[in-house]
Amino acid sequence: MLEDAGLQALREAARLSPDNLPLRRHLAEQLLAKGYLADAEAEFRAALVLAPKDPDITAGLAEAFVRQSAHGAALSVLEPFLATPGYPPRMGVLAARALLGEGDMGRAGHRYHEAVSRDPSVADPELAARLTVPPAPAYAPPAGPAAPAYATPADAPSGAEVEKAKQTFADVAGMEAVKESLRVKLLLPIQQPELFAAYGKRAGGGVLLYGPPGAGKTHLARAAAGELGAAFVNVGLADILDMYVGSSERNLRATFDLARRNRPCVLFFDEVDALAARRSDMRQAHTRQLVNQFLAELDGVDQNANEGVLVLAATNAPWYIDVAFRRPGRFDQLVFVPPPDASARAAILRILCRDKPLAEMDFDAVARVTDHYVGADLKGLVDRAVEVKLQQSISAGRPIPMTTGDLLAAAQGTRPTAVREWLATARNYVLHANESGAWDELMPWIKGKW
Repeated sequence: MLEDAGLQALREAARLSPDNLPLRRHLAEQLLAKGYLADAEAEFRAALVLAPKDPDITAGLAEAFVRQSAHGAALSVLEPFLATPGYPPRMGVLAARALLGEGDMGRAGHRYHEAVSRDPSVADPELAARLTVPPAPAYAPPAGPAAPAYATPADAPSGAEVEKAKQTFADVAGMEAVKESLRVKLLLPIQQPELFAAYGKRAGGGVLLYGPPGAGKTHLARAAAGELGAAFVNVGLADILDMYVGSSERNLRATFDLARRNRPCVLFFDEVDALAARRSDMRQAHTRQLVNQFLAELDGVDQNANEGVLVLAATNAPWYIDVAFRRPGRFDQLVFVPPPDASARAAILRILCRDKPLAEMDFDAVARVTDHYVGADLKGLVDRAVEVKLQQSISAGRPIPMTTGDLLAAAQGTRPTAVREWLATARNYVLHANESGAWDELMPWIKGKW
């Protein structure tokens, strides 16, 4: 029961005129100012029904949540605005208070400093005194060969972890053109920073790897991290998607923050079309908001935010990705990862068999009968041959070397999994939906196969 006569009169007026937005907003603000937090929350909610996208009402509701220590609820209502460039600075300060309440001092400090840099009038000295983390500095490559410091798995959101990649490009058979493209576009700016800085090229960026399933896109991304000696964060859908509205966006933001804390870092999104699908195809507002958050993270809060963070993504269906992701500065660099040719298939087979007992092998002969096989198919073929050889070895009581005939026999019982179907789909887009020229790279390859 309100004891303030003025507030009682305002509440009665709002009851008699429930659709009067200015009156409801004024009542909510007065309740908040005088410390009636639960009542203020209820009035702000009622006002949001009348004006769902009003930033001042949203900020008021968030403040009511923060002052009630409902920090997760505050972040959820702020999320749609925070993902949009130029959001009200007051919201940034409120987000900082909520993040601090959840124990995330690093992100709270960055959010606070970013908001105050845009509008010094929102500064909160008490909050600033509690935040000891300065704004993220511009990236500088390590001075020597010392390994970068890695965050512990406990720092990772929703299961995403930082790892040290052991593979390098030497472990990737074939695909020399693809590896050279990744070197120039991603690795050299970090390996030779002075040269690239002279031309204004920053260390960071985004590349979208696309091609048929099993062609080695994930293997390439991990090898790129190993080639650089950088941290590697492999992000799966389960690390981002969450059933609660706002949580997926928060997981995505935390994943980028994890990579920024461990730069130089390769941040890899597999099956990225599930996170970056065309917004015009989406029916749910919160799924469109996830795409908006992804775009905002790729842009960064300032021009140096993603310095030293190499963002790689992989997809089998690049034509389903929102066109906004191909804007310069995001995934503007598309790299086609084709199925391996005969020489690459022979090289893949050599790598797959290098730690197994072998007789004299003719990998080229096996490569010739495995047209349209990708790396995953070849691994399955080798696994099948190994199973047969293990049975023979168990019966003989000793390891029996694997022969070319074993691999050829296994090839007789296997078929390529998905390349033909992918080719048919790609052909439709290349020949009939390529007005922008985005798929010109595929044209020679498709025509050579059909």
